[in-house]
Amino acid sequence: MKVMLDIKDSKAGFVMGLLQRLPFVKAKPLSKFQAKVLEDVGDAVNEMHLIKKGRLAAKDAEDLFREL
Repeated sequence: MKVMLDIKDSKAGFVMGLLQRLPFVKAKPLSKFQAKVLEDVGDAVNEMHLIKKGRLAAKDAEDLFREL
């Protein structure tokens, strides 16, 4: 199982030290860019689920291009 944690920078070293001492846990920090990409992808997936369920209106492709 994979888990993403959001930890204050001031406590990150402590938590990473604890996790790395556990033989059954592989822990590696993400860069700010990697964390942002994962968060954005997760948001996009959630939006797609809402669109498929009819709870959110889909945007027209032309509107998406105008936003870029």
